[in-house]
Amino acid sequence: MRAVVLLSGGLDSYTAAAAAKADGYELYALTIRYGQVHVAEIEAARRVAAFLGVMRHVELDVNLAAFGGSSLVGDGTIPKDRALPQPAESVPLTDIPSTYVPARNTIFLSLALGWAEVVGAEAIVIGVNALDYSGYPDCRPEYIQAFERLASLATRAGVEGYPLRVLAPLQDLTKAEIIRLGMRLGLDYGLTHSCYEPTGEGGPCGHCDSCRLRAKGFEEAGVEDPLCRV
Repeated sequence: MRAVVLLSGGLDSYTAAAAAKADGYELYALTIRYGQVHVAEIEAARRVAAFLGVMRHVELDVNLAAFGGSSLVGDGTIPKDRALPQPAESVPLTDIPSTYVPARNTIFLSLALGWAEVVGAEAIVIGVNALDYSGYPDCRPEYIQAFERLASLATRAGVEGYPLRVLAPLQDLTKAEIIRLGMRLGLDYGLTHSCYEPTGEGGPCGHCDSCRLRAKGFEEAGVEDPLCRV
């Protein structure tokens, strides 16, 4: 079995990819340089792709910074020390942060879908989870299901009766549960990068949503974050 995995270099996509590999999939990793201000995650994606032993790793340039609309592409400031999002089942989707990149997952999944058809993959893997879809509309389970339906209609594979699946193995997991899964899979989280606005030395800022959710996850999992030792 083959799967195209959207690999950002973050903790979630790394774990989702590893879970798919454990389920028997050969991995084809796709990393998008979408105009993000800080590209440390691209270097992290290369590290985790090597660790996972992917069949091929493609880095693609799609400059969403030309549109703007997100602090991750330099349009506005990265929010710091705000109230952390809660699991989606307990909070309505009303507070979409400035770090949301308009239509990013739709664009990324579409690119992954094209490559999946070329390599004959049965699935696309994405690392969205319960905390993501408490703030980002394109991380919700109903969105993933809708894209999978689109894929069945829009591809040769779907027309011929072999529709691709969109796998979100972390969909219902908290950050702590994701970390525990990764530890069981033998992952090295020291290879990853999570921070939205790293320091001049490339270290985590400790104050953005991503840093704080990561820290909370490791604390709740009872595991030391290897990046805190660097």
